Amino acid sequence: MGTTSKSLSVAILGVCFALVAGAAAGPAIATGILHPQRRSLTGAQKQAANATFRTVNSHAEDFNVTASDGTPLRGWKVHPATSNGDWVALYHGVADNRYGVLSYAEMLLRNGYSVVMMDARAHGESGGPTATYGWKERDDSRVIDDALFASEHVRNLFYLGESMGGATALQSAAADSRVAGVVAEASFANLREVAYDYAGLEISPYIGKTIFRPFVVASISTLEKEGGFKSDNVSPEKAVASRAFPIFLVCDQKDRRIPCRHSEQIYNRASGPKELWIVPDAGHTMAYGTHPEEFEHRVTAFFSQIADYDKSNR
Repeated sequence: MGTTSKSLSVAILGVCFALVAGAAAGPAIATGILHPQRRSLTGAQKQAANATFRTVNSHAEDFNVTASDGTPLRGWKVHPATSNGDWVALYHGVADNRYGVLSYAEMLLRNGYSVVMMDARAHGESGGPTATYGWKERDDSRVIDDALFASEHVRNLFYLGESMGGATALQSAAADSRVAGVVAEASFANLREVAYDYAGLEISPYIGKTIFRPFVVASISTLEKEGGFKSDNVSPEKAVASRAFPIFLVCDQKDRRIPCRHSEQIYNRASGPKELWIVPDAGHTMAYGTHPEEFEHRVTAFFSQIADYDKSNR
């Protein structure tokens, strides 16, 4: 057998192995996606959150609602010392809970915004067996917003989310015209594309699209069957094209988990007012941690601009 024939045989065997391994590993990967590790909201976290709220003369009250499928959703409403009348719903990342967005809450409360901090379904103290990355969460957001508007005076409602939370916020805002604008950091553009990034081991998505493509294809297939949704419908880039709401996208220049091309894809598809900030020297969801003053200025300026526009057109 010649060298060329041997190389071809090895390549064929490699492809066959990848296909078999992908088919075997797909269900396990899909299970991990649908059932992320649940980070419980601990007593220590609640104490730390209350201590933070006290530093800005605020306090949290329980805010519990029931999703349309009966899933209990648990969270807090927090009022600032002096309110400007606007509310911001905060969306945390995967395998986290509401405590993960505490720093954003403190920043917003200090600037007069009231905040809603919820545990996403299948996270923290909220119920639900599976996370669907925006598919079911869109309806959850609407139910939460219904409860908020029924119990509070809301001049403007904004969303702010990071990573999975950013993707959920964008998809939820597309389905609820009451949302005036969204800040999303490190959102994925669509579920299939980000799966290639994760399969690429934070080195390159091309690894996920080539070597590990069978793993991704098999896991997406299982994900759709077990999750009851089409992966192509979990798409922030489609969401921003469907409704022209203002968005402020933040991407972290050194983010290897969800690279900036995702935010750029969303930005290019957006049909409404849009802004993109590429944060230098920042890793995944680290914009506020590395550039706190600029982050605060940009976010509050974005919200203020929308609020002023809305007020002038009433």
